[in-house]
Amino acid sequence: MNNEYIKNSNELEFALFCIESIAEKAGVGAKKVYDALAKKSNILQSYIVPCYDILHTQGKEYIVEDILSVMKEKGVYI
Repeated sequence: MNNEYIKNSNELEFALFCIESIAEKAGVGAKKVYDALAKKSNILQSYIVPCYDILHTQGKEYIVEDILSVMKEKGVYI
């Protein structure tokens, strides 16, 4: 996947939704999740943003589990 930057408010809202939802599921702060997705790895820019069109049509549980799976594959832990 390409590294993409957030292009509009829909993608920004979705990125925040993903971060907050993962934080809620993991019982950690949103900053810790953001750091894992954007600073320790490139998952935000290389997976979440480029896959916005597909991911945002799914349910919350699916989205969270999918991103957690990608994190695990890449050895990123929160």
